[in-house]
Amino acid sequence: MARPLRPPTREPRVRIALIASARYPIRQPFPGGLEAHTWQLAHHLRARGHAVEVFGGPGSDPALDVRVLDTRPALSEHARGDSSMPPGHFMAEHHAYLGLMLDLARDRGYDVVHNNSLHYLPVAMAANLPAPVLTTLHTPPTPWLESAIALGTAGHFAAVSAHTADRWRSSVPSATVIHNGVDLDMWSPGPGGGVPVWSGRVVSEKGPEDAIHAARRSGSGLRLAGPLPDLRYFRERVEPLLGDGVEYVGHLDHAELARLVGSAAVAVISPCWDEPFGLVVAEALACGTPVAGYARGALPELLDEHTGVLAEPGDVAGLAAAITAASGLDRRRVRAHAERTCSLTAMVDGYERLYWDLAS
Repeated sequence: MARPLRPPTREPRVRIALIASARYPIRQPFPGGLEAHTWQLAHHLRARGHAVEVFGGPGSDPALDVRVLDTRPALSEHARGDSSMPPGHFMAEHHAYLGLMLDLARDRGYDVVHNNSLHYLPVAMAANLPAPVLTTLHTPPTPWLESAIALGTAGHFAAVSAHTADRWRSSVPSATVIHNGVDLDMWSPGPGGGVPVWSGRVVSEKGPEDAIHAARRSGSGLRLAGPLPDLRYFRERVEPLLGDGVEYVGHLDHAELARLVGSAAVAVISPCWDEPFGLVVAEALACGTPVAGYARGALPELLDEHTGVLAEPGDVAGLAAAITAASGLDRRRVRAHAERTCSLTAMVDGYERLYWDLAS
């Protein structure tokens, strides 16, 4: 069973260490939903008077005053030349989180450590810290994290959706479900009616190719926006499909992306994996833009018959029909659904309650 959340109440501020990605900067335009989540959470917790220190990657937003994680292990040439030397990025992240957790084990300046990274060491070393450790499960189960949790000393857990909590249930029987949220002022209702939009990291598991093929079948056209972490994939699989009403418009900051999503008749969301939450769903709903997508991961949990139309996973023809059907949904009801279910205020309320429970 999930931990029950107490009603919001006035309580003292909490001193929070917020662990983020060591690899990607926390700044706009965001590399992914995890970085956007961390940025929003840190800013809004501070606005409520909490003392938040963020540990993350270089190049992050100066306003966050991030303590940059050290990703440069001082390895000798002999060590680097050893046959067991792992890829450089693996060693860099291992070094960064090992150093951080050793530092936090000696630091009594925090009431709660909130781990938003996807790395195994903050979980494996949680019991060594003087403050309770809360880990948010942002992904489906991975072998590294399951191995760390199996040690039985991993602290406390939240999950970004009931779907994700269920996937982790064999190793994490109790996780508090706190949906990710978006700033409803920033992601404001748009006029709609324009070319459908697909947004997110342009990688195979997000399904941009399916979205393009479905948009072509429906005759709607498509605008794609997002970072290109795998440039080879983009050039070989996505770029050849562009043209004839389908265009890639770049990696946009939140304000630009909100205008684009708000102008679209439909947001196309076509995951080829079990999406743990899908921040792009919440962003679309907040803009009043209905969703046409695949019924995978948390998408059925986030939508109802008034806010989106879902096709069976991998059914491009069904997705094309969903684009047409979703364009007729009432944008006011879509926005109202976002206000009820995925506001940033509700998300921060949920974490604030957990912090108070853990720090007490």
